[in-house]
Amino acid sequence: MKNNLPSKAIADAVAVLNNHHVIAYPTEAVFGVGCDPDSEIAVTRLLELKQRPVEKGLILIAANFEQLKPYINDDVLTPTQREAVFARWPGPVTFVFPAKATTPRWLTGRFDSLAVRVTDHPLVVELCEAYGKPLVSTSANLTTLPPCRTVEEVRAQFGDDFPVIKGVTGGRLNPSEIRDALTGKQFRQG
Repeated sequence: MKNNLPSKAIADAVAVLNNHHVIAYPTEAVFGVGCDPDSEIAVTRLLELKQRPVEKGLILIAANFEQLKPYINDDVLTPTQREAVFARWPGPVTFVFPAKATTPRWLTGRFDSLAVRVTDHPLVVELCEAYGKPLVSTSANLTTLPPCRTVEEVRAQFGDDFPVIKGVTGGRLNPSEIRDALTGKQFRQG
C-alpha cells in the first residue's frame, strides 16, 4: 500500500532543495544533478559545479505537464504538435518549447526557449511531486568525465557528502532525446 507521504530520502532531498542546494538523483539513463529552477542561487551553484556556461540553457524535468506550464508558452502549439509531444510523455524525450517572457535567463540562457521533460522515472516523479514543481536537470558529471550511472560514481566525482537520492537509473543507454516541440526537429538522439 502506497501512502501519499514522501519517503525519508525524498523528504531529505526536498529540504536540501529548499536551502538552494544541488542534489543528484537517478533518471532514465544517467544520474542527474538538479536544483530549484526558481532560485538563481541554486542554479548558479549547479552551473559552477558543472563548469557550464549559463548561455547554454538548461533542462527542466517534471512529474507532469502542469508543473512545466509556468515556464513555457504552450499556447502556440497546434493540436497536432501538442499530440506529438504528449505521445512521447511521460518518457525520456525532452522537448524545446518557447519560453514565457517571465522565465528567468538563468534557465533559458541565450535562447527564447526552454528544454523540458515529463519523466517516467518513478523516483523523479515522486521527487517532483513532493517538491511541487520541476527541477533543473543536467547529467551528473564533472567537465570531461562521463555521466554517472551509479551512486558510487556520483560520490567518486562529487564527494562522499554530496546529497544523492539512492536508486537506479531507468536502464537506457543514452541521455534523453531532444526535439523541437514546434517543428519536431531532433537536436540530440536518445
